[in-house]
Amino acid sequence: QVQLVESGGRLVQAGGSLRLSCTTSGLTFSRYIMGWFRQAPGKQRQFVAVISRNGDTTTYADSVKGRFTIVRDNAKNTVYLQMDRLKPEDTAVYCCASQRPGPLSQEETDYGYWGQGTQVTVSS
Repeated sequence: QVQLVESGGRLVQAGGSLRLSCTTSGLTFSRYIMGWFRQAPGKQRQFVAVISRNGDTTTYADSVKGRFTIVRDNAKNTVYLQMDRLKPEDTAVYCCASQRPGPLSQEETDYGYWGQGTQVTVSS
């Protein structure tokens, strides 16, 4: 049974930092490209970041570029999202997902397994 479990979300003031974790089980983690998405209330889910299987290639949404960093630890079956200089518009439920084989993708339809998400709230 494949499981993706996110953690680390909480209430934080604007300008602050958070590190989200996504720990996986039931899949060979190192074989999967991993991504982070977020969904704010009343809005569609949007791409945040994606990382290649060995961690050497990453892609970010323009809205988070320069502020967020995605990294992974294949020995721990975990992918992280370091979020710095947070803004109120970053408030959302953040989910990790494993991508189906192919080039790095920003399309949620290319992702197969999803976690339940962790809430990030940024106060102004």
